Amino acid sequence: MARTPDYFVGKTIIITGAASGIGAATALIFAREGANIVLADINKEKADAVAAAVKKLGAGALVVALDVTDRAAVDKMVKAAVAKFGVIDFLFNSAGAAGRRASFLEIDQALWEQTFALNSTGVFNCMQAVLPHMLSHDAGVIVNVASQSHKRGGPGASIHYAAAKGAVVTMTMGVAREFAAQGIRALSISPGPIDTPFQAAAETPPEFVEKARADVPMGRFGRPDEIGEMVLFMCSDACEFMTADTVYINGGGGWR
Repeated sequence: MARTPDYFVGKTIIITGAASGIGAATALIFAREGANIVLADINKEKADAVAAAVKKLGAGALVVALDVTDRAAVDKMVKAAVAKFGVIDFLFNSAGAAGRRASFLEIDQALWEQTFALNSTGVFNCMQAVLPHMLSHDAGVIVNVASQSHKRGGPGASIHYAAAKGAVVTMTMGVAREFAAQGIRALSISPGPIDTPFQAAAETPPEFVEKARADVPMGRFGRPDEIGEMVLFMCSDACEFMTADTVYINGGGGWR
């Protein structure tokens, strides 16, 4: 929670992957605090539904149909956000997916490139597009979704995804350090297993899901809102000395 009452009122956050899961939960949390939300997602219909919920909370909303791998579209989205709300204070890069599960020798070039395009290049595109605007105001916070898999490497099922998320952790650190003296903070969150449509999208076998759950001492998957509340804290004035790091949210698991 912010130190200053109503800290988020009137401020604006861009959220990619805002139509579902962590992105949608974070949109509602920031709307609860009075922020304007730019909901960017490839699925405009679902993003519209989240925007309706945002507006019910009394917050401003702008929906942009966006493929984060399309740099021209990302640039256009940032311009539309600035035109609508004036100043972009925060960027939350939540868009991402594992693609299909595959052992290392089963990863073909298409899967490798697709995974990096969405999970790494998409983050690069959004960060690079919004940074000039933030620098012009000498302030801004960027939070990126990484994964605890970057610590484990994803053997047997998702080395491609772990490698892409490892790139996000490194890129976040580099941007944070490069622009720290200019008022920019950049952080990443490395979640453990979270209860979202992510696993279904990756065609995760049920036994893999149960193995992941058994690895969590708390005995459950995390909730999307538990990530969203951390994003809120990271963006707040209660977190001003934190930058360049990744925060693990995993119920104590992920290390076996």
